[in-house]
Amino acid sequence: MNVFQERGITHLDLHGERHFDVEGIILNFVYQYQSEIPLIIICGNSVEMIRIVKSELDKDSITYSSPRFGIIRIERI
Repeated sequence: MNVFQERGITHLDLHGERHFDVEGIILNFVYQYQSEIPLIIICGNSVEMIRIVKSELDKDSITYSSPRFGIIRIERI
């Protein structure tokens, strides 16, 4: 898990993470950095990873957008 700041926005890069490991990582990241929203989650080109991230966010009714393929932007909790 790689967390970094770019242009004042906190990012979580999921490259190299296994699909079955990310479920707990996603919500922990969002709630740990909720005071810094908007947040970015980089899923990469994996359709399955994007599905997992969106599913986890939907469970907690977290508002997000997809500015481009492989990128999830957390807008509101």
